[in-house]
Amino acid sequence: MKENIKIQIKEWGEAALIAIIIGTIIQTFLIQAFKIPSGSMIPTFKVGDRIFVNKFLYSARIPFVNIKLPVPYSKQPKRGDIIVFISPEEPKKDFVKRLIAFGGETVEIRDGRVYLNNKALTEPASIRAVYYYNGGEYGAEGRPIQVPKDSYFVLGDNSASSRDSRYWGFVPKKNLVGKAVLIYWPLPRLKIIK
Repeated sequence: MKENIKIQIKEWGEAALIAIIIGTIIQTFLIQAFKIPSGSMIPTFKVGDRIFVNKFLYSARIPFVNIKLPVPYSKQPKRGDIIVFISPEEPKKDFVKRLIAFGGETVEIRDGRVYLNNKALTEPASIRAVYYYNGGEYGAEGRPIQVPKDSYFVLGDNSASSRDSRYWGFVPKKNLVGKAVLIYWPLPRLKIIK
């Protein structure tokens, strides 16, 4: 009897350990869940939405050493992607924003529109549909800003209530965590993120 209990405990322990290892690998290199803590991305995300972020798409990072794995078919982010990244201001926090501009491009917010290299940005529609307010050192009216090499300029969809690149500058490429791909909770809001 005691021998059977010991065998069952050992089997359960091994199964739990394997599940923890698999879960850690998935969260570290493939997909991670995040909770939206603020209204900076309304209407795309509501406060409390839970999302899955594809970390493998842009190449996964090895924890603690901040080295990205070379993935032969990893993709580069596209303008309009909703990305998760390590905050340039607070490295222990992850932020979620919409990617607006890449290194080498000049960004300006004028009359609620985003201008790249002095041309109004019309695509993707997800950017065109938002009114962007001026504000901060990097989003001041009449002040074009050039995005440094290997960096991104990001904005929240709720521009009136978003602390983003307009205030703290640029997201270094090395800070990129992944692409938001799915709202999985609450269930009535379940949808693929575009």
